[in-house]
Amino acid sequence: MLCHHLADLEAELQGSYAEIYRGRPWSQNCREWVYFDCVLDRKAIRARLPLAGCVLDHEHLGTIEGAEAGFVCELDHDAIMGVHPDLRRKDTRTHR
Repeated sequence: MLCHHLADLEAELQGSYAEIYRGRPWSQNCREWVYFDCVLDRKAIRARLPLAGCVLDHEHLGTIEGAEAGFVCELDHDAIMGVHPDLRRKDTRTHR
């Protein structure tokens, strides 16, 4: 279960988008990261949801270790990630 800083967004995404991965993807510094099959419109989500100051935008466009974009809680080391917008497939939906 993700930290309370990301719980509302996680609840919103569950049931609407496929969960691709849940676990510790990178290192011991990551607790639980959840990946959804959608592009997260971070600006629109922030305008609509009261995310805590410890929730930071995250974007990684890697060539070897993957690509993602979403939100990371710097206190609890949890995250919600979506498909990187530059790598979206034609059928990938956007969550606003």
